[in-house]
Amino acid sequence: MLNIEGLKMEDCRMRITFMGAAETVTGSCYLVETEQTSFLVDCGMHQGREAETRLNHVPFPFDVNQIDFMLLTHAHIDHSGRIPKLFVDGFDKDIYTTKATAELLAIMLPDSGHIQEMEYEWQSRKNTRADKPAEEPLYTMQDGIDACRLFKRVLYDTEFRPAPDVRVIMRDAGHILGSAILEIWITEDNGSGKEETKIVFSGDLGNKGVPIMRDPAIIDGTDYLVIESTYGDRLHENSVNKVEKFVKIINETIAGGGNVVIPSFAIGRTQEIIYELNREEEKYKDERSAFMRTPVYVDSPMATNATRVFRENEDCFDEEARQYISNGDNPLDFPNLHFTASAEESKALNMSQESKIIISASGMCDAGRIKHHLKHNLWRKDSSVIFVGYQAAGTLGRKLVDGADKVRIFNEEIAVKARIEVIEGFSGHADRDGLLDWIGAMQEKPVKIMLVHGEPEVIARFAGSIDEKFGIETHIAKLDETVILGGQVTRRAAVSATRKIMDAEPLITVLDSSVDDLERTLKILTGQCKAELETAETPSDRASILARYKVILQKETDKLFEKIH
Repeated sequence: MLNIEGLKMEDCRMRITFMGAAETVTGSCYLVETEQTSFLVDCGMHQGREAETRLNHVPFPFDVNQIDFMLLTHAHIDHSGRIPKLFVDGFDKDIYTTKATAELLAIMLPDSGHIQEMEYEWQSRKNTRADKPAEEPLYTMQDGIDACRLFKRVLYDTEFRPAPDVRVIMRDAGHILGSAILEIWITEDNGSGKEETKIVFSGDLGNKGVPIMRDPAIIDGTDYLVIESTYGDRLHENSVNKVEKFVKIINETIAGGGNVVIPSFAIGRTQEIIYELNREEEKYKDERSAFMRTPVYVDSPMATNATRVFRENEDCFDEEARQYISNGDNPLDFPNLHFTASAEESKALNMSQESKIIISASGMCDAGRIKHHLKHNLWRKDSSVIFVGYQAAGTLGRKLVDGADKVRIFNEEIAVKARIEVIEGFSGHADRDGLLDWIGAMQEKPVKIMLVHGEPEVIARFAGSIDEKFGIETHIAKLDETVILGGQVTRRAAVSATRKIMDAEPLITVLDSSVDDLERTLKILTGQCKAELETAETPSDRASILARYKVILQKETDKLFEKIH
């Protein structure tokens, strides 16, 4: 929560505080406070740059005991990964989500805990050598298992009441299995009687026509909309072109004797790629194609288990996938598909001389077995790496996409000689037109749209697109910023602290109308910008930082001059 001098929280109205995915694409976490209730929407892991990942270890800026429940949009770690930390800190209330999401997280959260333990051991050895104190893991595998007890499974399109003044319906977001759009109605006393305010959280909104998944549900309307902006300034390739390009890259690489490495999120994109490869196997089954003879390895234990969950939730599939099943075909299986289980099997893939397709997590290349496969293939001119998902700033995947000629993997410098390709048509996120069409389909448009889950320059351009097409007021969310929405709130706020990034003061909202305040604010923001630039590793990181602060500085300047005049 912003520290606003002289403003008593008892005098505030219903509000939402943005505790993640604010001018960045990870760490989704939002606190909604009403007269009677405080609840969270998502509790995701911060990923990417060190300045962001450090936020995972900072105490939550709210009183855990005052949170009444959580609504969870989907299973991806950037939306769910801090749930075990919340559990460790004492949160023991219900977490409402879909059946498929709960089943996926029974795999993902313990796996995330295992990763935290491994990173803790590695960091502890590093700290010992540097004579620094040991650090505790964010949480353990057992914490991940135990946190899953909090999940309450709900059905799509079915209203439920997690609190007396709150009713909710989860709609299919079409992003990954079990992903949900949240329709939330909050009953308030406006002084002359009861009235409802509606808030919609898009979650991660799916891309239309994605294999397996249904298209995102259309919402009738809302008073306020919180919407993701990941691809808010660009368009995806059409579905026909993406598959043709995908197969072309594979065939050319295999013909040259190389391997095709596909970094992919274990949940969602992996299953979509399997589905597409299965369809191409069917297409080439009567031809002597190298494609048909090429083995495909899914080298991710979590992806293997997640694919099993997909197979057990066919009711979430689209009509085409269900038709495959009714015809006796499994759209998530084909003869040349292999799932590796052990580390030994994974290592053997890089010892084998045969050409192959390797699908491995993590999708942004910052953890998991994918790093080993990149180490063994990036230096090979005959191999290809195909990126099919979003690459956040600061990640290994982003560096490769941005054209790095050398990268460090396991403290070893690796030359990048392999063919690097990006096929955004496989993205599980709606592009700019998909987001605008979804808003446009609402019969009752929101009075305000709050933009989250996007990089600063992308969000700024998306805000412009919304204004141009609909003329609706937009607000670009800032970390730990509170936006007032509705009726009076008389009880104590749940927000209790403001976090710091890179040991600098947080980005602030200027309320005073003096030029002195403007000068002081610009000085603080300029200092923060310089501090972040000093830690930037690549030209792309520097460009992203400069673009973000350009937007922030302009917004703060405009805001203050409006008050002055």
